[in-house]
Amino acid sequence: MNWRRTKFSIVAIVLQVVFIIIFGVLGEYGESARAKSPTPAYDVASMYPYFQDVHVMIFIGFGFLMTFLKRYGFSAVSVNLLVAAFVLQWAYIVRGIIHHVAHGHAKFPVHLGEMLSADFAAATVLISFGAVLGKTSPSQLLVMAIIEVVLSQVNEWIGLDKLGAVDVGESMYIHAFGAYFGLAVARVLHNEKAQEAKSEGSVYHSDIFSMVGKCTVHVQNATLAGGVALGTSANMPLQPWAAMLIGCIAGVISVVGYQYITPFLDSKLKIHDTCGVNNLHGMPGILAGIVGAIFAAIANTDSWGESMYEIFPMTVPMVNTTEFAEAQAEFSVIEPGAGRSSGIQGGYQMLALVITLVVAIIGGAVTGLLLRLPCFDNVEGNRMFDDREFFIVEAQGFPHNESGDETIEDGNDTKMRMLSDN
Repeated sequence: MNWRRTKFSIVAIVLQVVFIIIFGVLGEYGESARAKSPTPAYDVASMYPYFQDVHVMIFIGFGFLMTFLKRYGFSAVSVNLLVAAFVLQWAYIVRGIIHHVAHGHAKFPVHLGEMLSADFAAATVLISFGAVLGKTSPSQLLVMAIIEVVLSQVNEWIGLDKLGAVDVGESMYIHAFGAYFGLAVARVLHNEKAQEAKSEGSVYHSDIFSMVGKCTVHVQNATLAGGVALGTSANMPLQPWAAMLIGCIAGVISVVGYQYITPFLDSKLKIHDTCGVNNLHGMPGILAGIVGAIFAAIANTDSWGESMYEIFPMTVPMVNTTEFAEAQAEFSVIEPGAGRSSGIQGGYQMLALVITLVVAIIGGAVTGLLLRLPCFDNVEGNRMFDDREFFIVEAQGFPHNESGDETIEDGNDTKMRMLSDN
């Protein structure tokens, strides 16, 4: 076990050195980060609160969300911090290559907007982390992150830049992608001996800590699911009744998922979803994509006005057409679009959702096969959901032998286990 810890440390240090070298060769501060920036200071100041909120969600919200496991709190928080810090840098590099270097630029810019996008990329990986929580080693998670960031950013580039499918809240490109990528990895890594793990489940104090990231499972996850379900259509002029209806549907889907779908996936399809990401991110993410497609298909300038062209730039008439001249005169539209009809835009929205699911599931399955290699330190049997795999844990109330197996349980721990099992 000591060698596994040492090997992981070496890999992490080497990767950090590689990141520094890549940033030295390809990265540079953007205009807004310079002392005499042509970008008005208020642009940066107005964006910083958004970055700050997302940053807190990534490093605190996700981490404490996963502390509900009674003997995996150290790992849940620390591995979350590690993976997030790793992904932020790697996402910067991948996005820089896709959006700048691949288009002929010598270097990619480092600025607040890209920092926010990198945070979103980290959220994608951390959602997947929830599906395999307690069943993977840090080495496996780093490998998973490397692959997933590349695939998720390419998928987002296809959806946004090539298909013109908008997703302002990233419910498709982050939530749905992260959930089904993680579930595919969990399916491939499924181990029949997982039932031997005695540490899965929560106790009173672990649930208290997890409330920093969420409250009680059904209630708060249903609430969060409503936000996910409205992510794609968040900038569309929905009436209050529509937002309320979508939120109610998402809440029902989430609760039904936790109560019935998660046990079904585990027992019948061998997909063990530790944090229930399918219920909070997966199914609500699909709902968000469908809602976005529906509202795109019914959008029109009569009811939406200029907002239609702002939300769906590809529906702006093509240049040198009578329709474009009329749009310029009525709405002061400057940039021409592709002249798509509302129905066609809705079709592209659905196509982006389908592509996202296909890339996530296939990519996750292939990644899972790679992670099964012994060199990535698989976690099996009673070592699952247990901090002792990679942490030195004192006074847990269950002395253990050198192999990590439990030998004795004191009365308090036995009582708490009985309560959690019931």
